[in-house]
Amino acid sequence: MINPNHRHHRAVITALAVSLPFAFLAPAGASTAAPTAPVADQQAAAPSQSAHLDLGAADQPETRTVTTLAPGLTRTAISRGTPNQDFFWTAEVAVPSTSPDPDAPASALSSQAQAQLVADKLTAAGVPARVEHVQSPQLADAGGDLGYRVRAGNFSTKADGTTTVDRIKAAGYKSSVIYTGWDGDAGSSEDDRGPWNLQVLTIDPKEFRGNLTSSFGPNLEDRETTSSLAAAAGALAATNGGYFVMDPAAGAPGDPAGAAVHDGKVLSEPVGDRPSLVIDKNKTSVQRLHWHGTVTGAGQAGELPLDGINRVPGLIRNCGGTDDTPTNLPLHDFTCTDADEIIAFTPEYGPTTPSGPGLEVLLDAQGTVTAVNHTRGATVPAGGQTLQAIGADADKLAALAAPGAKLKVNTDLLDGSGKTLQPHAGTDVVNGGPTLVENGQLNVTAKRDGMARTNDSNSFFYGWVHKRNPRTIAGVDAQGRTLIVTADGRQTTSLGLSIKEAADVARSLGMVNAINLDGGGSTTMAQGGQVVNSPSDATGERPVGDALLVLPGRKP
Repeated sequence: MINPNHRHHRAVITALAVSLPFAFLAPAGASTAAPTAPVADQQAAAPSQSAHLDLGAADQPETRTVTTLAPGLTRTAISRGTPNQDFFWTAEVAVPSTSPDPDAPASALSSQAQAQLVADKLTAAGVPARVEHVQSPQLADAGGDLGYRVRAGNFSTKADGTTTVDRIKAAGYKSSVIYTGWDGDAGSSEDDRGPWNLQVLTIDPKEFRGNLTSSFGPNLEDRETTSSLAAAAGALAATNGGYFVMDPAAGAPGDPAGAAVHDGKVLSEPVGDRPSLVIDKNKTSVQRLHWHGTVTGAGQAGELPLDGINRVPGLIRNCGGTDDTPTNLPLHDFTCTDADEIIAFTPEYGPTTPSGPGLEVLLDAQGTVTAVNHTRGATVPAGGQTLQAIGADADKLAALAAPGAKLKVNTDLLDGSGKTLQPHAGTDVVNGGPTLVENGQLNVTAKRDGMARTNDSNSFFYGWVHKRNPRTIAGVDAQGRTLIVTADGRQTTSLGLSIKEAADVARSLGMVNAINLDGGGSTTMAQGGQVVNSPSDATGERPVGDALLVLPGRKP
């Protein structure tokens, strides 16, 4: 929730900008108008940071333009590479599944034999097609040989591929036109010429007198743009935050799809133990948090497990809960279900809780049951909360929650050692995944964090992990500075990053611990309420679930 005390602050931005070819990020708060120090001197000051991004061919031109937004806070625009004439538009074919399940979707990837069969049929139908072997860079727990894809044509523009796509569809296959510069194939990056465009916020806690926080706007269940959240709070700068629900069939649009804490209050449970960015004002860390929620009655009344907080009961976006179908493990961009759940709601959720069959118990600020409703959908009492139960858990909660009874609701986040996170005013948590860098080393945990699926012929991994997309990255460097990065993508003028490339970029910027945040069309950076990157959605800036805000310090 936006702190009204910050709404009327307006950033005083010192626009000291200078192009720095192959330069390091200027230390936050330093005057970039001074001559650029020799590379050797800068390496001595920040030995873990590379002179240029580890992205594409090493000899690519790279410029960095640093703008000082406040002492200890800079925004660095990085442009790397030049247009590559070897890239082109082509039609990619969705190969029908060989699964006995008649509802199994077509996939971009298949076996070599299946891909060759499709290519031969298309060629016979007058559409010369080719089979390409897809090998992905090896990650900590995924990657390698993904399979084979079928493509047809070589076009100068996307529109030039329309006729070929129509002919492929007439032959009985699905198809779309893609740009080969967005491929993230193993071994290709060393020859890539780009281009790439990134924005980097650097926050030095030793100098910056404002604070880093999160915001979800007026309530959790609605979405707002990053720039509007930034403008409302008077933020110096902002980026999009964690994963969230978009489709009403997956829950309430805007709800965090993973851990969320704002100003010390837990508002959403984690997805398994996926990594999150934990913020304590300007000190940040990457932590794997997991959930321990309970509802306890007074005396010997008993205890029930609490499945989650501030989400539609029975729908678990990205999975990773308890007794979920089809899995309790994280499964990205997938909605698991659970017929028997108890979910808590706080006033931050929205004007009313989700409606439907089941039970809803209203609690006042002291945890006293003020009402027991046998349908769901109510206004959360000011300072209190409600508990919704569905399926068999409705009767269990009813037995615990007689009017006038006292209930204690625990919404604990535990760290990897099982210790409870002790959030306080100023603590924020934004969900993400996968891990990119851990203790200074690349450690991309795509499978552990649910981005590698075993039942879709690697199709999801291919599109989400392997291919280049817009990305938002957050982490901390060896000096304790927080870095938040946006990389534009899905454009011919900015290729985006594969997840492996995102990790390489994070490490070359000096991050010793880093995670991937929500990306794609959500990737946005704003300065003073104005968007400074190039979001990829055709409709413009995408409304998101939450944002990371860099707020100015209070006036003396």
